[in-house]
Amino acid sequence: MFLNDTIAAIATAPGTGAIAIIRLSGENSLEIADKFFRNKSDKKISLQKPYSILFGEIIDDNKTIDQVLISVFKAPNSYTGENSVEISCHGSTFIQQKILEIAIKNGARLAQPGEFTMRAFLNGKMDLSQAEAVADLIASKSEASRKVAINQLKGGFSIELQNIRNQLVNFVSLIELELDFSEEDVEFANRNELRDLLNQIRTKIKSLLDSFKFGNALKNGIPVAIIGKPNVGKSTLLNTLLKEDKAIVSEFAGTTRDAIEDTISINGILFRFIDTAGLRQTTDTIENLGIERTIDKVKKAEIILYLIDASIERKPELYDKILPYLKEKKLILLVNKIDKATNNIGKINLQNAETIEISAKFKTNIDKLEKALINATNLSTYNENDIIITNTRHFEALNNSFEASERVISALEKGLSSDLLSFDIREMLHYLGSITGEISNDEILGNIFKNFCIGK
Repeated sequence: MFLNDTIAAIATAPGTGAIAIIRLSGENSLEIADKFFRNKSDKKISLQKPYSILFGEIIDDNKTIDQVLISVFKAPNSYTGENSVEISCHGSTFIQQKILEIAIKNGARLAQPGEFTMRAFLNGKMDLSQAEAVADLIASKSEASRKVAINQLKGGFSIELQNIRNQLVNFVSLIELELDFSEEDVEFANRNELRDLLNQIRTKIKSLLDSFKFGNALKNGIPVAIIGKPNVGKSTLLNTLLKEDKAIVSEFAGTTRDAIEDTISINGILFRFIDTAGLRQTTDTIENLGIERTIDKVKKAEIILYLIDASIERKPELYDKILPYLKEKKLILLVNKIDKATNNIGKINLQNAETIEISAKFKTNIDKLEKALINATNLSTYNENDIIITNTRHFEALNNSFEASERVISALEKGLSSDLLSFDIREMLHYLGSITGEISNDEILGNIFKNFCIGK
């Protein structure tokens, strides 16, 4: 990437709409836009005050292409920290492409994926973790994932990491000062204070690491496996929860032979429901493959909805091969088809599972099930401003920093020399710094921003 270039891209989603936005950013973006913009007052974009908006026309070869609004941003007070222009045009795909072509013809070049946000990072408008939060915010599919992304974008995670790094830098500076006086055998860094600090830092890092499983589920949808014998109403329940006929419902057993997945947001939390093949003994090779896939989905799910048929069953029969995978899951026992039950169902105990009587067909007590799902996420244990990790890169860096902290603790206990302590503390600083971009390289940056959409 050439950071002195002026870049241009369509910033709105592909397709036809009421309006679309074309963005230009770079030192010469205002002058380039002046080449193809005209208005009745003959005002130049480059002479306007920041945050002003001009109405006029896009001109190409003396032909009017469209009537537009142009928003003017001047460095450093823009998203990228550079001079920038945003052209709001009519949403015709032809007009969008034509204006983009005109911008390129007049000196801009097509932006690479994420290049606007990369320039914002390189120009100090945000750190790397905040830049990644931009992508998470764009991709958010629920209120919960939006909250996590916006909290990180506002810098909550960055501030926490910076506080940790500042304390470590103070200590490593004192320890490395000791190396200059190695012959005098003096200690400038109090080892007990360092040990206390490391224990505090390790507690914070461990808390962040523990949040990753929950955060990743929030980001991608909390996986919920719907299991049970054939014909207990699993597919009907899925359709009821999704409010559409996603799965085939049939009176014949074994209709669902492969897992069917879809997502839905309940009270701002995204759930990924998985309708699985019925659990039963069968000689059908294909159905057995479906059952094996059911077991695989159970392993990966956070919540298990185990259905039984109230009209014919009193106790669920769990196969031995699936029982071990239910122990660490949140298990909700659903007694379905209560509309057909002729006797009192009574309480059924299953591994302390919460039991809810429902009719998936008639939507009876589905509201109770939705409340149980919300409670099963343990979202109430997190405050709105709590930092939750959702990024695998951040998790790996934090984990590496935690392992380095264990080596420092071990070195302190063994009374090892200052140079060894310094090396492992600098390892911690390196991994923590890689999250915010204080320590980065072109390969890391390229890998992060290639996943962004063009125009952001």
